[in-house]
Amino acid sequence: MSMIHDLISQGAQMLLVLLLAPLLTGFVRKIKARLLRRQGPPLLQPYRDLIRLMRKDVVLAENASWLFRVIPYIIFAGTWVAASLVPTFGGGLLFSWSADLIAIIALLGSARFFLALAGLDVGTAFGGIGSSREVMIASLAEPAILIMVFSVAMIAGSTQLSTIAEFMGSSAVGLRVSLGLALVALTIVAIAENGRIPVDNPATHLELTMVHEAMVLEYSGRHLALIDLSSQLKLLLYISMVACIFMPWGAALPEAGVRSLAVGALAYIVKLSACGVALAVFETAIAKMRVFRIPEFLGAALMLALLATLLRFVSGSL
Repeated sequence: MSMIHDLISQGAQMLLVLLLAPLLTGFVRKIKARLLRRQGPPLLQPYRDLIRLMRKDVVLAENASWLFRVIPYIIFAGTWVAASLVPTFGGGLLFSWSADLIAIIALLGSARFFLALAGLDVGTAFGGIGSSREVMIASLAEPAILIMVFSVAMIAGSTQLSTIAEFMGSSAVGLRVSLGLALVALTIVAIAENGRIPVDNPATHLELTMVHEAMVLEYSGRHLALIDLSSQLKLLLYISMVACIFMPWGAALPEAGVRSLAVGALAYIVKLSACGVALAVFETAIAKMRVFRIPEFLGAALMLALLATLLRFVSGSL
């Protein structure tokens, strides 16, 4: 009976992140439109776009290889698994033992590698530009998030997300400056990894500014739908990671009942809504920066994560 309960909880986790990812994107778009005094698209518009793309035929370039056809499925599978590993409404799920921060970063890095490879496969100029910029951003973002993981792991004593969330929700964590620095570093990396303003504008197709869109211009039909859904899952993943590590309140404890899991799911939706509003306000209040300023932006995240680690070492030796 316990195994059936664990399977249902883990399946609900995977289904929840898959269903909420397009809704989160639509919510952020709606809030941004309201802040600009526009009507904006409906909340369910991302679902309609995905269904429309699924119904369309796939158009492939003549020189596209077999890898070009397989990559959307690889990206979607890796991103969905990574998003499903992050505890959302409760801890101690069936696959929580594999919810390691380093493993999640490895899954995201693999998906990014294949996406950059897809941009280079057809051999277009746009694809090459997008892939080179994506790799440049990744080379700066990955060290920052890894150092952030090390600083959090030294405080919580583990890189396993359920253990970190349990520790952060206890009274033992206290008020730590290193956690604040790690939160700011993770936020900067999340903005860069998801191609949000000021690093990239997901709504533009200008050659001088776009990064992610340049790599997927040759995709269509169900392939483009899978890539769009993967990007939505990635945004949900990073917000879930912020909520799990720095806002673990309301999550159900291991071996909790159905009522506690329902309360945890409601608290998770509230956290997503609050982070979505914050993201929309931030993107509305700031302008897109030049591509050559991105290393400085991500360099700040790297220095903040490094400073958080050094502060943890200093405070631990006192």
